[in-house]
Amino acid sequence: MKSGENAFVRWLGGNSIVVLIALLMLVAGTWAFIALADEVREGDTQRFDEWAIRRLRRANDPATPIGPRWLIEVGRDVTALGGVAVLTLVTFAVAGYLAITHKHHAMWLALIATFGGLIVSSILKHLTERARPELVPHLSQVYTSSFPSGHSMMSAVVYLTLGSLLARLTPGWGVKIYLLSVALFLTFLVGVSRVYMGVHYPTDVLAGWTAGLVWSILCWLVARHLQHRGAVEKDHEKS
Repeated sequence: MKSGENAFVRWLGGNSIVVLIALLMLVAGTWAFIALADEVREGDTQRFDEWAIRRLRRANDPATPIGPRWLIEVGRDVTALGGVAVLTLVTFAVAGYLAITHKHHAMWLALIATFGGLIVSSILKHLTERARPELVPHLSQVYTSSFPSGHSMMSAVVYLTLGSLLARLTPGWGVKIYLLSVALFLTFLVGVSRVYMGVHYPTDVLAGWTAGLVWSILCWLVARHLQHRGAVEKDHEKS
């Protein structure tokens, strides 16, 4: 047991501070998701969830969200960025880029990470089976249970995983920061749009973000490990 502990300490010492922070976020995110799921299951968040959804609708017309009329159309467009169709197109577009640039191992890693995340999202929904909000009319079609938000989780899985993967394969810190910033911004917009559409509670979205972040960090750690072993194309992290 002591030799195992020594090996773990050596492994920690041999990794950068970025990896250690990622591991900490992985553990913290997993704990946060479990804690949030427990609160939702016990009904402790219901009052806040219902209040937040009502606040996003007009007091005299619950069918209409607050803000200008054109914002409803924007909300539909933004929420589509987290849909299966759009995310599949984005994933295959990135996979095509990786194939053309002869990064075939990275391509398979991106595909496995994305569709693995979809499977995890489906399993989490099945385990919780929270009913959709019925306080206001839905402005988007829904077919599955509510917790966690599949759009929020999958947007985090796809945009953060692909963003971090492309960042590792791209030279220059400016480009890396830009890719990750875009990924975070898109993930945030998709999650907010789901509450605005009235199809998710805020805690559904928060849980989706958390689960997606945990999965994307896990995929990033796997990608980094495989790259250092030479199983995935060399990154440009130190360029």
